Amino acid sequence: MPAEAGLSPAPEGAFDHAGVRAVDSPTSAAGSRWAIVSARFNGGIVNDLFAGAVDTLLEAGAKPEHIHAVTVPGAFELPLAARELAVASHYAGVIALGCVIRGETAHFEYVSGGATDGLLRVSLDHGIPIGFGVLTVETLEQARARSSRAAGGHNVGADAAAATIELAGFARVTRSS
Repeated sequence: MPAEAGLSPAPEGAFDHAGVRAVDSPTSAAGSRWAIVSARFNGGIVNDLFAGAVDTLLEAGAKPEHIHAVTVPGAFELPLAARELAVASHYAGVIALGCVIRGETAHFEYVSGGATDGLLRVSLDHGIPIGFGVLTVETLEQARARSSRAAGGHNVGADAAAATIELAGFARVTRSS
């Protein structure tokens, strides 16, 4: 088995052992309302993350009128906005998008740590999926590589939306059983 095998998604038939098979969560965004909160700082990068998130929601069946998008100044402000959206109770999930690029001071650690911890806290405290689409990178080139809109490129905004949809499906199935 190649060393990279553990870093890719599980193959078909994984999580099936001794008669116990894990079931994947529904991945449809149809019929639900979604929120996206985007940081304006490093806006060019975050705009591409936003496009990836919106495309993923639409491809999964969401209607444009069921997607509510707001912006905040920077990544540090994402948790409070996500909390307000979670408290509104209108949304199946919230997707948080931002980009923090390391500089020469400790500011990177405070902003990225605050955003990460805050978003996790909102998700756990309010029982709502929060998609983590916040890039924490060393360079602008790394940010561009993770926000690509090119065919075959990698877009963390799309990843965050897909994870949010799946976790919302899991919550819906779990709460109705």
